[in-house]
Amino acid sequence: MSDPASDLPFFYGSISRAEAEECLKLAGMADGLFLLRQCLRSLGGYVLSLVWNLQFHHYSVEKQLNGTYCIAGGKPHCGPAELCEYYSKDPDGLVSTLRKPCLRPPETAVRAGVFESLRDNMLREYVRQTWHLEGEAMEQAIINQAPQLEKLIATTAHEKMPWYHGKIDRQEGERRLYSGAQPDGKFLVRDREESGTFALSMMYGKTTYHYQILHDKSGKYSMPEGTKFDTIWQLVEYLKMKPDGLVTILREPCVNPNYSAAATPSVPGVRRSLQSNGYTPPPKAPEGLGVDRRTLPMDTSVYESPYSDPEALKEKKLFLKRTQLMIDEVELGSGNFGCVKKGVYRMRKKQIDVAIKVLKSENENKAVKDEMMKEAEIMHQLDNPYIVRMIGLCEAENLMLVMEMAAFGPLNKFLSSKKDQISVENVVELMHQVSLGMLYLEENNFVHRDLAARNVLLVNQHYAKISDFGLSKALGADGNYYRARAAGKWPLKWYAPECINFHKFSSKSDVWSFGITMWEAFSFGGKPYKVRPADLGGALRGVPHCGTSTSGTAWGA
Repeated sequence: MSDPASDLPFFYGSISRAEAEECLKLAGMADGLFLLRQCLRSLGGYVLSLVWNLQFHHYSVEKQLNGTYCIAGGKPHCGPAELCEYYSKDPDGLVSTLRKPCLRPPETAVRAGVFESLRDNMLREYVRQTWHLEGEAMEQAIINQAPQLEKLIATTAHEKMPWYHGKIDRQEGERRLYSGAQPDGKFLVRDREESGTFALSMMYGKTTYHYQILHDKSGKYSMPEGTKFDTIWQLVEYLKMKPDGLVTILREPCVNPNYSAAATPSVPGVRRSLQSNGYTPPPKAPEGLGVDRRTLPMDTSVYESPYSDPEALKEKKLFLKRTQLMIDEVELGSGNFGCVKKGVYRMRKKQIDVAIKVLKSENENKAVKDEMMKEAEIMHQLDNPYIVRMIGLCEAENLMLVMEMAAFGPLNKFLSSKKDQISVENVVELMHQVSLGMLYLEENNFVHRDLAARNVLLVNQHYAKISDFGLSKALGADGNYYRARAAGKWPLKWYAPECINFHKFSSKSDVWSFGITMWEAFSFGGKPYKVRPADLGGALRGVPHCGTSTSGTAWGA
């Protein structure tokens, strides 16, 4: 897998800031002179180094979870070449437009980073061991799941490095450092006694120094008060260039006596990570378990992505053929848009149950269809076990949206009808799944805007999926919130104050809606803000109920 920037003549690969500045000096230091290099801090990112007024300016270009690239505060672009093309015409926050590329000398190859030399083999070994794929199926899986897979592999790439010594204590670390020559900067990384944390041990002046490597809540690694990195190996590479609080820079690695370049690193939390992209096949239920064992999400075929087979993934298209759909005349529900019918979607190797939203003929005006097309194109990209996936669109007798089936219906209706049969633990389980689905949306720059118990559908009593993206919007890769142009028929009781007052929506306002949805769930389908006199021992008997109106800010009551 080649770097997206590898063909750009002004891309230098994994060079340091000092080396980039030296290249720009040799090229003449003209205003607007620039080059692109690999970013050490963020996975898959770059740094744009630019000259203006005889000074150097460095801009970090981060790769987003949706595969786009952007400079902080700037517009997203589909690749590094497109990004540079854009900034050659519009500075858009830079000190200057990109005027002249600092071309890499023909005899100078793009310098590969530490991870690049390991990545391809690690990706293939991981897919081979985890998904048991080979040949073309393996290559297709890697292509389609590259961003998620690369992040998984990168977080454990340090296990392939000679300076990583695993679980040894401080005394053993010192013994190994004192073994043989003891130059300044000799170092190793080891696991600390506390699980999941690391320590850096190094030599300076024949003395051993030990530093804790911090791991914050966002998953970043750093030295105390130092620069933060996505992975351990990036931190180590940086400390080879700058001490960042150490007594000296890292120089010679203390090689682990058990080091083997052929060893395959483990991937912690594989199940959770794979659940987040919905790709892995669900595990089979253990043999010998009784039929009375409660159903888990991964026990159902709906948990698995309809396109989990790489061959099926090749055929994934937004528009479906009418001949692939069998539609039952029985309606599952209806609304202003039309009705929902049960159906079957025929794929090449299997068929799956689906819910088909049929748009009313009178609603098929251009504006409605255009809006639906935009939403469909975005939703079609989402693939997560805890979100009702959109299979595709079909234009036939009516415009139809084909969605995954969740036969148990809306969460609020299910809970209100099963109050005596559902435990609090069961509700916690379902809401945890909703939180995982919302986390996936947030990671993909997607704001739901209509999260409520009515829009959480159940596959079974223990498996929930987020549905109804009618109000949803995709945020730009650099966007923190979406601003609606005008108010409409909005579910105000589920909205945060900034949504109503300023028409601003973000993942934070989705969190507010999640809180209201939690209230609905733990009141077993109760209506938000509704206070019953009986709940207060009759003290408010005869007093109008608070918050039952849909025409105001419910929390103001």
